[in-house]
Amino acid sequence: MEERFHIIENYLMIRMPEEIDHHQAAALSRTADQYILQEPVKHIVFDFEDTRFMDSSGVGVVIGRYKKIACFGGRVYAVNADSQIQRIIRVSGLKKVLNVVEEDTDV
Repeated sequence: MEERFHIIENYLMIRMPEEIDHHQAAALSRTADQYILQEPVKHIVFDFEDTRFMDSSGVGVVIGRYKKIACFGGRVYAVNADSQIQRIIRVSGLKKVLNVVEEDTDV
């Protein structure tokens, strides 16, 4: 799981797995929280390039990390979200807390 997490400047980059269910979500949340607390992280970028399925547990991962990082004035971004993931982001209301970055836009 650790290879999914990278810090670039003050951004925590999280490469999301192919399927995000309850089991994956718990491990992602735990590890992301460790990085947020132990590293100089101001913003989070969720990379959905490999993700093909995400249930409500995945939505919870994003909302939970948003709540933690927003306390410090940080922002949360999504990159490489295909049409299915963008639909989940839209329908779940994640668009209120998540900045969806198009491929040709800088974060």
